[in-house]
Amino acid sequence: MFKHILVPTDGSALSTDTIKRAVAFAKEANAKITFFYAKPDYPVAFYGEGALIDPSTPEKFAQMADKQAQEILDAAAQEAKAAGVSNATSSAVSDIPYEAIIDAASGAGCDLIFMASHGRRGISGMLLGSETQKVLTHSKTPVLVYR
Repeated sequence: MFKHILVPTDGSALSTDTIKRAVAFAKEANAKITFFYAKPDYPVAFYGEGALIDPSTPEKFAQMADKQAQEILDAAAQEAKAAGVSNATSSAVSDIPYEAIIDAASGAGCDLIFMASHGRRGISGMLLGSETQKVLTHSKTPVLVYR
């Protein structure tokens, strides 16, 4: 049924558990997985008429974000490899993770997004929002939510 699954990850414990479930699902479906990580963009603080920026800091921030993304994605890829599931990794810089997830699924030709949900409800869900909820709302690709 599904042949190519996008699995977004942020390195959290919930995300790690979701990777394990997604790998098992992909193995049963004989599907390929693309693991995806949305790297944060460099935060710029504006004061008065200008921004306070150390010119070397954005590059250092990007290097740290790249390193973190690679570590998280490598761990996910090892999980898939151990199970014999074909996989790839991808990352992109974005301060709007849900859009990056949807774009990654579309760009990789995925036919399913398999992602975690923290399960926030009520006021905390409304105030904090949910990337999963936003993906569900905006994605044209089917989304399987693991909780």
